Amino acid sequence: MFAPLEVYAMSGLGASAPPTRERLRKHVYRPDETAGPPSPELAEILSRHRGVRGALISILQDIQAHYGYLPADQLRIAARETGVPLSRIYGVATFYHQFRLDPPGQHLVRVCRGTACHVGHSLELLRALGSHLGIGQDQTTPDGQVTLQTVACMGACSLAPVLVVDGETHARMTPDRAVEIVQRLQNAAADREIDRAFGVTSAGTSSSPLSRAAGEGAGGEAPCR
Repeated sequence: MFAPLEVYAMSGLGASAPPTRERLRKHVYRPDETAGPPSPELAEILSRHRGVRGALISILQDIQAHYGYLPADQLRIAARETGVPLSRIYGVATFYHQFRLDPPGQHLVRVCRGTACHVGHSLELLRALGSHLGIGQDQTTPDGQVTLQTVACMGACSLAPVLVVDGETHARMTPDRAVEIVQRLQNAAADREIDRAFGVTSAGTSSSPLSRAAGEGAGGEAPCR
């Protein structure tokens, strides 16, 4: 037991307060009540794992499988519905490399980094693609078109080095061929943007108001001879 303050003063130890032992406060997690109700898809995911201990990773995997990444609003709702602190959810999501907190690009480009592909200089593929796209590993181009990732192994060692673009495997890649494949994706995306700007549909016809008006105006005229 600590001596009273008067004893400290009389003994010449100064008038400073004696050391005290602070009582630890138990933190009670309060979920975010401002988060909206879960979507039917999220509700189905949560109900599938309800009551299962240690199901947090499985829940996050299912959320990412549905949305393509882990949306912040869905994580807040999951924290409220499961009672798991949001800080713990983010701790798990940022610890494991498999999870993404940002939406992926429209095209997913993955470089295999397995042993056979590594021996086949897949790192050169990754560097060439990163330089071409102006991004690093696990990043997405500013236009949201391409996400560049690596994968531990694609199970296609006889085809090494392997590049996987939107689920399609490209075997025995070289840096130049890898860049060429991605460039074709970018060119196709640019062409679609131009067609969209001019109102051109996939059938090759124009859907713009100006084109429709021109067509309607010419509909009643006899063809020139």
